[in-house]
Amino acid sequence: MTMLAIENLQAWYGESHVLHGVSFHVEQGELVTLLGRNGAGKTTTLRAVMGMMDRRTGSIRLAGTETIGLPAHRIPRLGIGYCPEERAVFRSLTVTENLMLPPQIGEGGLSREEIYALFPNLIERARSSGGNLSGGEQQMLAIARILRTGAKLLIFDEPTEGLAPVIVRQIADAIVALKKRGFTIVLVEQNFHFATEIADRMYVMDHGVIVDEMTPSEARADARRLERHLGV
Repeated sequence: MTMLAIENLQAWYGESHVLHGVSFHVEQGELVTLLGRNGAGKTTTLRAVMGMMDRRTGSIRLAGTETIGLPAHRIPRLGIGYCPEERAVFRSLTVTENLMLPPQIGEGGLSREEIYALFPNLIERARSSGGNLSGGEQQMLAIARILRTGAKLLIFDEPTEGLAPVIVRQIADAIVALKKRGFTIVLVEQNFHFATEIADRMYVMDHGVIVDEMTPSEARADARRLERHLGV
């Protein structure tokens, strides 16, 4: 089953036209990454999927349900969890309170015990406030929080940004474990080494459109192909 299908997506911030016909698909159980330079339109694409744009046209189907005409508050209840780049951890609440805050939107949400197995760092910090966590711990908590909801499609925006390599490794292991559990994952990344390590397929964005699609093995076999798009 196609979990996410986007066709000719156009999106605007006010009068600024920022997406210019984005089209791609994600199959159930896949881990797909969006790569691109700063300003390429990756985060905007995620925000458009969540209905967080001033205006959007085209088609966005979640498990076959068209969402373009839906208000933003109804979209997560179709089974999608969004972890934004800014993490949005509630700083005055404890780790446990942060985990318990999101509502359940479907069956199959992870228990706290299962979440702590994915992120053992959070066990020791369960009574600490979100504001006292390190950047890596906040990122783990932001990811963990949406796992309780029962969402089947998870979208992560720059989960490794600014984190130490040891934390990046832990997050990579957790994301791969989630895929093995059957979650469908869309990941926005600038760290193409991280992306090629864990992705099934990769889409490259530039100036608000998809300019290439490749597998990690294709990217490794032809490094210049990716370098042309990313300027690395």
